[in-house]
Amino acid sequence: MRNPVVVGVTGTPAGLAAVRLAAREAVSRACQLRVVHAFTWPSPAADLDYETTRRAASRAVEEAVATAKRSTPRVRVSGQLVDGPADRVLVRLSRGAALVVLGDDDLATTPWLPTSSVLVQTVARAWCPVLVARGPRPQKGPVLVAVDGSACSMLALRVAAAEGRRRKVPVEVVYVCGEPGGDKLLADAVADVPELRRPVTRVLSGLPGPTLVRASGFARLIVLGPRGTRDAGLLGSVAREVLHRGASPTVFVHGSVIPAQRTGSPENAALTNAY
Repeated sequence: MRNPVVVGVTGTPAGLAAVRLAAREAVSRACQLRVVHAFTWPSPAADLDYETTRRAASRAVEEAVATAKRSTPRVRVSGQLVDGPADRVLVRLSRGAALVVLGDDDLATTPWLPTSSVLVQTVARAWCPVLVARGPRPQKGPVLVAVDGSACSMLALRVAAAEGRRRKVPVEVVYVCGEPGGDKLLADAVADVPELRRPVTRVLSGLPGPTLVRASGFARLIVLGPRGTRDAGLLGSVAREVLHRGASPTVFVHGSVIPAQRTGSPENAALTNAY
C-alpha cells in the first residue's frame, strides 16, 4: 500500500478547505486519505463535559470525511480521532505519510506567527512534505519553487519537478537576491535536477520573504524548504514569511535532519532567520 495523505482537522472552515485539497492530492497520488483530529482533554478547571467534548471532536472528523467524499468522489478516505497534542500526533504520523495537509487558519490576519502553534511546529518538524492550504479553490499558474543553493532548496526543486509533472503545469524556478551572481546559482541548481522539464527561471530582486509572498499570488503552488543556507532554528525567515502571508498553497519540504524541540526560548530566537 502507498503511504497515505494525512490531513489534520479541527472543525474550522480552513480545516475543511484543507480536506478538499488533501482529497485531490490523495487521488492524484493513488493513495488513501487519512483524516485525523488530535484530541486533548482541556484543563480540569475548564467547565466542559468530557463526553460532550469528545463527541464534538468525533463529529468534526465525520464532517471532514463527508466533505472529502462530496468534493472528490473517487477518494478512499478514513477518519480517526487520535489522543494526544496535535503537533506531536501530526509529526509522528508524518513518518509514514506521503504528505501532511493543514489549513492556514487565516494566518494572514494575525500580527505574528506563534512558535507554539500546531501549524508552525508541524511545518518545521514533519518527516514528510507539509502542504498548507490557502482558501477554498486551487489557484491557476505554475508551480513556483525558490532556490538559494542550500540542501533544503535543492530538495524543494526535486519536489517541485514532481509536482509540476503531477499537475501537468510548468515549473518556475526563482532566486531572490540583491547582488550579482544569481543567474549562475540558478543555472547550476536547475542543471542538478535533470527531471525538470523546460523550467522557466527568473532572478528576482528585493527582500526574499516579501518578494516570494508577492510572487505566490500568481502561482498554483509554491515549494520551498523550511530553512535555508544558515539552517538555524525551527523556520527560516523566508519560510516564516511565506507561511504567514503566502497567497497560494505552499509545500514545505524536508531532508533527513529535524531540528530538536526548543524549550524556554523566545519566539524570535526559535524562529531565527535563514534562507
